[in-house]
Amino acid sequence: MSISFARPDIAQLKFQLYGRSVHPELFQIHAEADVWHQTFLAVIRVCDAGHTVELRTSDETVTEVMATRNQLLPQQNRLVNRRLRGHHDESVEFRSGLSYQASFHLEELDPDVFLDFNEELIVDSGQAKVAYHFPSMNRLSPGPLSVIRAESTSDSLLVHAYHTFPESCAVVKTQSLFEL
Repeated sequence: MSISFARPDIAQLKFQLYGRSVHPELFQIHAEADVWHQTFLAVIRVCDAGHTVELRTSDETVTEVMATRNQLLPQQNRLVNRRLRGHHDESVEFRSGLSYQASFHLEELDPDVFLDFNEELIVDSGQAKVAYHFPSMNRLSPGPLSVIRAESTSDSLLVHAYHTFPESCAVVKTQSLFEL
């Protein structure tokens, strides 16, 4: 028995930021990691369409979400809601002093370039904070891959996420900086 999995169509992807927590039960979570510091806790999750990053401080909770347009998510306290195509930059300043900056990019590659990039990501996944290799749809193409790196200090969290979409030869790259 083979298990198949297909990521959503890249045209359906959205990048969102919430000034609140978003319940993890709303997502199919495949991998998860925590980043602890005295001043914050971050929970990084790989989901079907991408990821969530929830950062909690004593004063604030912020959640970054990469999901699909048809994913049922709350609208309350949603601060950023962008379709994922091309390149976008976002920044939000919170009353507590927390600063958020993100850059996200959808890149469609030639098939050979995509396969090379995918191989590099597989190698890099060993050093990632969290990574997940989804099953392939067929034996001739790679399965979707999510690789998330996180660098933290007591007053910042930098997250680099890479999500591959083999059916489209596409890669979503995000970089998010949370500064306390």
